Amino acid sequence: MEPTMNPQNLQERADSLWNYLQSLDAEVVARLSRPASPEMAIVMERHIGNLLGYLPPEGFEVSITTNREHLGRLLASAMMSGYFLRGAEQRLEFERSLQAAAQAEDSK
Repeated sequence: MEPTMNPQNLQERADSLWNYLQSLDAEVVARLSRPASPEMAIVMERHIGNLLGYLPPEGFEVSITTNREHLGRLLASAMMSGYFLRGAEQRLEFERSLQAAAQAEDSK
């Protein structure tokens, strides 16, 4: 049974995630942060820009101020989006492989 999601419980989980992230080796963080492909980097950049309220840098000097809780939520959202997008990317690669194999089989 999942624990009740009261504010104290949420704070404990947020602290646990924060402690985990801080405990990771810088090399591991860099590897996990690296997009799987250039396309993925573009999609994630757009997504995070949309979350923050993207304004073009040519005409605006954007400064964002937030608290730890909201920053944690943004991080969690970006991480979940990254997992979702990576899964979608893997599925697309798999479907392309299947199509290529089917075409190769048909051409025999």
